Amino acid sequence: MHHRHTSRVTAAALAAVAATLSLTACQTASGAAAGTAPTSKASAATVAAAAIPRPAQATGSTGSTRSASAAPAPASPVARTTSGSTPACTAKALEASAYQAAVRPRGTGTGAAVVQFTNVSTAACVLRGHPTVAGAGNGSPQRSVPLKVTPSGTATTVRLAPGGKAWLKLTFIQVQGEADGYCVSGATPSVFPTLVVGLPGAGKHQVALDDGLFAECDNKVTATAVSAVKPA
Repeated sequence: MHHRHTSRVTAAALAAVAATLSLTACQTASGAAAGTAPTSKASAATVAAAAIPRPAQATGSTGSTRSASAAPAPASPVARTTSGSTPACTAKALEASAYQAAVRPRGTGTGAAVVQFTNVSTAACVLRGHPTVAGAGNGSPQRSVPLKVTPSGTATTVRLAPGGKAWLKLTFIQVQGEADGYCVSGATPSVFPTLVVGLPGAGKHQVALDDGLFAECDNKVTATAVSAVKPA
């Protein structure tokens, strides 16, 4: 009897151990299955993401990349504005006058004169450049005596609105002495009632001093380019 009881106890113990081992194995298998499931899902998500088409990339000259489908940048409005959008002033658009400059060489002649141009038209226009100069003999342009012009300074474009003004300065070789005076070079001084002043593309203009005559030596003059700044 005792031996049979021991055998039953042993069998029951073995059955319990087997059940425990079976439960542990099932839990391990379940845990392993649960642990591998996210990995399978992550792998599937990675594959799906890789399958989504991406926009093409273009490489610029500097090596940076940009989307090939990006819209081009709009053109700058400044690029549409050019210096040639305003026409040159015509001879009829300008009124010219002259007066003796405040700063001039010492002597008894004219020394220097400022020529003023006024836009008398109803539209804006531009002036640019150094002038040509001639003395009008007896005030007649048909008897003009060309003066040799030495340009001074850099020419820039001057825009004149209606009523706007621009200037240039003429500096002569000064007459010396009293009465009719004399020229240092030994030449006889020249006296002109008017000058004929021309500007590139803007015609020629006959001007007289607001007071006196143009008296100079050697028929030479230094001339600034037309400017938006009034000279002294």
